[in-house]
Amino acid sequence: MSTLKNILAAIGLICVCGLFIYAVQAEKVSDKTATTQPQKKISDFNDYNVYALSVPESLNFAGEAMPLENPDILERMDRELLVNTYWQSNGLLMFKRASKYFPIIEPILKKNGVPEDFKYLAVIESGLTNAVSPAGARGVWQIMKTTGRENGLEINSNVDERYHLEMATEVACEYLKRAKQQLGSWTLAAAAYNAGNAGVSRRLSEQGVSNYYDLLLGEETGRYVFRIVALKEILNHPKKYGFNFTDKDLYTHIPTYNVEVDTAVTDFTKFAEKFGINYKILKIHNPWLREPHLNNKSRKNYTIAIPKEGYYTVKP
Repeated sequence: MSTLKNILAAIGLICVCGLFIYAVQAEKVSDKTATTQPQKKISDFNDYNVYALSVPESLNFAGEAMPLENPDILERMDRELLVNTYWQSNGLLMFKRASKYFPIIEPILKKNGVPEDFKYLAVIESGLTNAVSPAGARGVWQIMKTTGRENGLEINSNVDERYHLEMATEVACEYLKRAKQQLGSWTLAAAAYNAGNAGVSRRLSEQGVSNYYDLLLGEETGRYVFRIVALKEILNHPKKYGFNFTDKDLYTHIPTYNVEVDTAVTDFTKFAEKFGINYKILKIHNPWLREPHLNNKSRKNYTIAIPKEGYYTVKP
């Protein structure tokens, strides 16, 4: 029995010694490998960083200063700068689309005496697309049916001029000028574009204040002007907010010429072929034409935009 214990003890000692020698050799191999391969740093695995943003010392909308000395106003502005800066894909699209559509919007605002800052209102309303809201607003300026008709737009299943950028911009200008006259400031006029003149006027009276920044408002209207100013700041300082692109990355406006139509058009596919384009291209430049034909029972004069030759390749 004693002999058996001695044999087992010897075997155990041999195993322990073997494991020790293996561990030492493995450590040497590990050390050697470590010296021949580059060391990984934490930054190699975490090379995307999110930074806090510094809110500019002064910001304004349409020349009306934002009271950033108020901590509530500062925090709300900070939120919109962060949200819109770090929504990078959307931000790049705004730069691209602004390059295409601002040159159309700006002269109409100027002609109507509306501050140029209102072009950023169109950005937050629709992302400069012909959007459709759950409430029924349409187009770049998100005009409701009643507002459009009150301001002379034709709106029906055949033609919807809310999708006509130039005409819709004119309507937006008229609405904003009336709001400014009624409410007293361009900032309140901007808020009224979202909440309505009556709604903003009522809240000013109920709360006994006279400007937007002193109003307690619902979530959407409460963020509205801050979102406009955030987009204005970012679109005017792309490098500051980390957006990198060249002019060739931006979208451009395709020049067109006008064709006057004062009769019905039974087939816009055939109509488009006469000008060397197809129906899809005709619709891209005339989204206000809602059906593949034009009724025009009243013999109204419509202006249809046709892209100049050479900008599209159309296969027969």
